[in-house]
Amino acid sequence: MIFFPNAKINLGLNIIERRVDGFHNIETLYYPCYQMTEMLEVVAQPETAMYIYGLKVDGNLMDNLCMKAYRLLARHYDLPPAGIHLYKKIPIGAGLGGGSADAAFTLMALNRLFSLDISDDDLAGYAAVLGSDCPLFIYNKPMIARGRGEILTPYRDILDGYKIEIVHPEIFISTKEAYLGVTPHKAEVPLEEALKYPVEQWREVLFNDFEESIFKKYPVLAKEKEFLYNRGAVYASLSGSGSALFGLFGS
Repeated sequence: MIFFPNAKINLGLNIIERRVDGFHNIETLYYPCYQMTEMLEVVAQPETAMYIYGLKVDGNLMDNLCMKAYRLLARHYDLPPAGIHLYKKIPIGAGLGGGSADAAFTLMALNRLFSLDISDDDLAGYAAVLGSDCPLFIYNKPMIARGRGEILTPYRDILDGYKIEIVHPEIFISTKEAYLGVTPHKAEVPLEEALKYPVEQWREVLFNDFEESIFKKYPVLAKEKEFLYNRGAVYASLSGSGSALFGLFGS
């Protein structure tokens, strides 16, 4: 059972307020980025194990999000042992959602491999336990995200005809580090209102709240964003909590 977990970018990211549970309420448009993928294979085997190839992933393999996805389903279903093989290509700590995609796709692979017949909505519920943006990858379509990122509303495809180019300066930024630098506030232009502007005007109304503090700490990222504009991007932004940036180019 082979799947290809893909990256995502964020079109706007407003950090509205800190919650009592320690998370933050946000609003953003998650947009799947299908041209950047990893490869995930899940197979039945005598003992459950995790195998990672490609990019180096630190930590215990058994603590990987894919293994957490397996153990989560195993608490609710009689899962046979499985081997999870992941070829890692999406940069880690880049705000592209690679780990979340891997977890969500593991849930989908297990569901199909072992004929569990779990609906997408129920899979998304399990995915939300694993991470705030994991449910996005169950549906894998443009979604407005609210709450801590798990409350999803389908949105139209507004980038048809645009090319997405991703730049990653090989800087690792943890989500915790990124949130330490921001001050929550309501956006001057609400997200859905900003998205109604022509893409060529997004530069003036659509912002990622992580950029201010992250660019101060890592000036090279601000230079990379400006480089995308100099090359003709109609819009450029940090993705998620960084450190990857993306530019939108007309066809």
